Amino acid sequence: MMKVVKYLISNVVLIMFLQQFFVEAMGNSTPPPSPKVLPDAWRNLPWGNKVRELQIVKDFQPFKEDVQLRFMLYGPVGSGKSSFFNSVESVLRGKITRRAAADSLFRGTFTTQYREYKIPKAPGTHYPFVFNDIMGLERETGKGVCVEDIKLAMKGHVKDRYKFNPLSPISEDNQYYNRDPSLSDRVHVLVCVIPGNIAGLQNDDNSSQSLTEDFETKLREVRLAARDMGIPEIAILTRIVEACPEVGEDIRNVYKSKYLKKKIEELSGRMGFPQNCIFPVKNYHSEIDTNDDTDTLILSALRGMIESGVDFVNDL
Repeated sequence: MMKVVKYLISNVVLIMFLQQFFVEAMGNSTPPPSPKVLPDAWRNLPWGNKVRELQIVKDFQPFKEDVQLRFMLYGPVGSGKSSFFNSVESVLRGKITRRAAADSLFRGTFTTQYREYKIPKAPGTHYPFVFNDIMGLERETGKGVCVEDIKLAMKGHVKDRYKFNPLSPISEDNQYYNRDPSLSDRVHVLVCVIPGNIAGLQNDDNSSQSLTEDFETKLREVRLAARDMGIPEIAILTRIVEACPEVGEDIRNVYKSKYLKKKIEELSGRMGFPQNCIFPVKNYHSEIDTNDDTDTLILSALRGMIESGVDFVNDL
């Protein structure tokens, strides 16, 4: 009997010791890091339905048949404006295209002219929308596109192939000045292209590439001009793979990424873009073939642009 009692007591002591050990161990341990990818997406995207999404764009026709929608791309130097147009055209044509010259060195603005791009559809026809690509904005005064030129372009006063002068806007006596712009000449959607690693106006990896208050002021001036003209705006978040490795591993993580969610919230808070008007995309750079998931992201942004442009034109 005594042996049984001693056995039970020793087991109870052992159990108490182990309980105390685990309590102390758990109390002193640091909690595991929170995952960088959320279990559920914070925005739904029709993954796997690229063919259907593409067909919707192919079937699009403006309510006003004599008007083609015009999307103007603007943003900081090296943000991927030209690459975004190339990526949109690649999706719609089913092959990688490189019509808009782009630069990967980011040592200054590469686009120097106001360029208009129509995307071929069936032989002899084009999609009923056009893209305008412009010189990038820069922080320093006297570099990059003049904000006044962006305002004039939104009103339709700038013609294709005008070469920007960073020191002064286009004059009315310039041969590329459009004195009497039509509705089709005007910009119907202003598209701000911002790299994902500086979406909150700060580069997380390189503080020397942070966007200054002067730059923020330029962006706000453009946005306020668009507001006064009633032009809707869309923001495109590029370089998402470089900004978030989890998206590089699986692009379907884009709307599960905590980092990109934070960047979209920062961009919305600092610049005023509604979060549902901000679209993260992956531009085509090194690829030689298109990818359905990459296409799906780009088509989501394009559909947002089309819907905004249609609403604007129909209200005129």
